This record gives sequence, C-alpha cells and structure tokens, in this order.
Amino acid sequence: MSATVSTPPPASGPEPDAGAVAPAGPGAGRGGRGGRVVWRRFAANRAAVVAAGIVGLLVLVAVLAPLLAALEGQDPTTFHDALIDSGRGGVPLGSFGGISADHWLGVEPTTGRDLFARVVFGARVSLGVAIGATVLQVLIGVTVGLAAGVGGRLVDSVLGRFIDLILAFPGLVFSIALLAIVPSSFPRPVLLVVVLGVLGWAGVARIVRGQTLTLRETDYVAAARLAGVHPVRVARREILPGLAAPVLTYAALLLPGNVVAEAALSFLGIGVRPPTSSWGQMLSTATTWFRGDPTYVLIPAVLLFVTVLAFTLAGDGLRTALDPRAKARVQGQRQGRGRAS
Repeated sequence: MSATVSTPPPASGPEPDAGAVAPAGPGAGRGGRGGRVVWRRFAANRAAVVAAGIVGLLVLVAVLAPLLAALEGQDPTTFHDALIDSGRGGVPLGSFGGISADHWLGVEPTTGRDLFARVVFGARVSLGVAIGATVLQVLIGVTVGLAAGVGGRLVDSVLGRFIDLILAFPGLVFSIALLAIVPSSFPRPVLLVVVLGVLGWAGVARIVRGQTLTLRETDYVAAARLAGVHPVRVARREILPGLAAPVLTYAALLLPGNVVAEAALSFLGIGVRPPTSSWGQMLSTATTWFRGDPTYVLIPAVLLFVTVLAFTLAGDGLRTALDPRAKARVQGQRQGRGRAS
C-alpha cells in the first residue's frame, strides 16, 4: 500500500536503518542557524527546489479549487448534454475533448461535466487523502516506535513482533475487502485516510525504533535517565527532537506512495466514487476512451505522474539537506562499484 524501507533494522537488534538520517543531539533541528543551514543545502539542489515549487502549486490548486472553478464559471457536477456527440457514443464535440474558452480542459465524455473543475476538485481529494494518511501513519508509527525503543526488553520484543506482523500483512487485499463492505454512506475520502494510515505506519515505526535505540546510548539521554527523569519525559524532551529529521524525510517519501495508493483504489472502483472526483477515479472511467477522447486519459495520468515525481524529488532533496552524508555514501558506493568493474 505504501512505501516501506528496503533495509529495515532487525526487530530485536539495536541497529538503526543504514539509510536513515543520523541522529542529532538535544535540540537538533531547532533554532534559526540550523534551519538556515538546511535551507541552503536544499536550495543547492535545483531539482528539489523545482519539485517543491510544483508541490506547493498543486497544494495551492487543491486549496483554491472552488475559487478556480468559479473563475472558469463552471462546477464539477453539472451535465452539458449539448456538448456531447450522442451519435458517436458520447464523445465530446470539438477538438481535444471539447477545449474552449468556457471549458479550459474540455468536458467529460458521456456526461459533459467540465473537466477543469473536476481536475481541481480531484486534486483536493487526492492530495487530501495522501496528506491525511501520511499524518496518521507518522502519528501511529512514531508512537509505537518510540514506545518500543524506550520500553524494556519485553515491550520492545512484543512491539517489534507486532511491527513485523503489520509489515507482512497483505494490506492491499484487506483494503479491497474493507472498502467493499463499508456502507456507501460513509465518506470515502475519510475511509481511505483511515485504511491507508492504519495499514501503512509500520515503516515509520521501524525507523523510529532504530533511531531511538541509538539515541538511548548518547550521553545526554543516559545522563537524564541516571538523574531519575521519568521515561516519558526522557522520550519527549531528549529523544523526540532527534527523531525530527528521519521522520520528516520518511514522511516526504510516504506521500507519493499514498497518492498512488489512493489512485489505485479509486481506479479499482473501491475508493472515491462519483459524483466526487479524484484523479484515480477519473482514470478508472477514462480507460474506455483512450481512442475516442485521449485528452480525457492524458490529463489525470500526467497530473498523477508529475505529482508523484515532484513529491519524490522534493523528499529526496529534503533527505540530502537534513543528512548531507547520505549523498557522500551513495557516491562512494557508486565509485566502489566502478572500480570493481
């Protein structure tokens, strides 16, 4: 369902993930100086900056969807039968799917609904589900991973096995079964957020647990524990700030996976349903029109591709900015393979 780490640390060992961001000391990531350093590193990556700009534009489009549709003078649910050629099976009249001054991206086949309005409102659903699911995954993953890392050996063992169980769980099959039996009256976007969030937090928990086990051995955490500070306070005041970098990085990489997951479930017909629009639901209905109206297929497909690529590049840039040693490790591995060959 969602992206998982490729080389996670063993559930019973103290080693963190090899690709995770190095832990920081207390207060890491806080303060203007640290933020400026991270921003300079991020700004040096032009691809990541462009990708972040595209992500910001997409989020802005989703937020301003009603205003943009009103600016065009259309809405996503009104049928325009006069713009459909019923003699050709419902193909829009005009070239490129009926693009005109009144319908900036044309109209939907068979219904004549304005495609631009459905695209901008679909962005609100697709991105809203992806962001909501990512937030839920991070909240659950950080809670479970932190509890496993700061708990005793028994707690760590139990939660470690539970994390392994969730990672091995067939999430796609369970999602299909659950979404198929839930009453249609339940809001589908909310249901998608819950399903994707509940089934996709294990990767976050695995990273948080590994980083927590490493941070436990640092001097400032050991000093707090020896001073008799309550374990909950140690976790909140000393360990949690050091988890900000790896959690933010992994969350940025989870987002594109959740965008694809929402699109896939809607494409299968068990996610968002008409008249609510999402890019995956639009692709599901567009598959039969790739010859009669290719514009209707290309628009949501290109938007999904650009969105996933932008989130991925921005997340990779954030990872490099927060952990500059990651790029050096990758370059060293490539040089080593080049000398070996």
